[in-house]
Amino acid sequence: MSHVNARLTVRGRVLLVERVLSGRPAAHVAKELGISRQCAYRWVRRYRAEGLPGLVDRSSRPHHTPTRTSPDREEAVLDARARLRCGPARIAAETTVAARTVSRILARHEIPPLADCDPVSGQPIRATRATANRYERERPGELVHVDVKKLGRIPNGGGWRADPAQTSRNHKTSRGRVGYDYVHAVIDDHTRLAYAEICADEKGATAAGVLLRAAEFFASCGIPRIERVISDNAFAYRHSTAFKAAVAQLGAVQRFIKPHCPWTNGKVERLNRTLATEWAYARPFTSNTERARALAPWLNYYNTERIHTGIGTTPINRVTPT
Repeated sequence: MSHVNARLTVRGRVLLVERVLSGRPAAHVAKELGISRQCAYRWVRRYRAEGLPGLVDRSSRPHHTPTRTSPDREEAVLDARARLRCGPARIAAETTVAARTVSRILARHEIPPLADCDPVSGQPIRATRATANRYERERPGELVHVDVKKLGRIPNGGGWRADPAQTSRNHKTSRGRVGYDYVHAVIDDHTRLAYAEICADEKGATAAGVLLRAAEFFASCGIPRIERVISDNAFAYRHSTAFKAAVAQLGAVQRFIKPHCPWTNGKVERLNRTLATEWAYARPFTSNTERARALAPWLNYYNTERIHTGIGTTPINRVTPT
């Protein structure tokens, strides 16, 4: 995984070096890749001195931090926490260390929050609802996440959401049975490149078709192969012959999350949330067709223009730096 502030991934830096060493001007290559000439020369210089290891991110931590809290004061903060079992404000009053500094010291030493500890013994007793380590696959196509988001269809006229006056007529319309749309989403773990379709159901055959079309979309964007597919334990993914056949057709391996641990499939779960807030409920649509037509433009924006905070750039830029 590249540094969050890095303009290029390691793959992009290799591409930069290859083009410069082939004889092209570094300034021209830098402009193509969206970096400064100084940055391009720095990566080339590191490659010539160290080879491929020179293109790997280095720690941005300073070599010397003269203003860091002394070990004695840190020890006093830790002792106060163990003795008083209280928060930063009271520890600050006890040790004369600023409350913000107390918080950083506790975090640095991985002291669990008071809410996670036994009030009698002070030992951690609460289970965490997160994986131990945040992971990200190293290359595009190594792993894709799949899931289904269920959305209520919009009645003609928009229902009560489209009427600021909240009239009784619209209230009655909103209670009518209009059914559901099933948004099948597929997202690449490394690049966050996303594909989504609105379908009439969440059956295995439907999910299989979406996966194959998503693979074609990824291939058109520069991800020729999908190696693994991970999903929750829904019937359509775990027991469907059609979905298993689709995974086999791609030459991929199927994986499932641990039961009741949806955060393992968190990248597509987060995509579902983004779909809901930025597309499905971003404005009051007057019909279900109008909302469906807005999905493709939004997905194009998501993949090519919207900066993804998890990777610091757009998904398409992670597929290819050019």
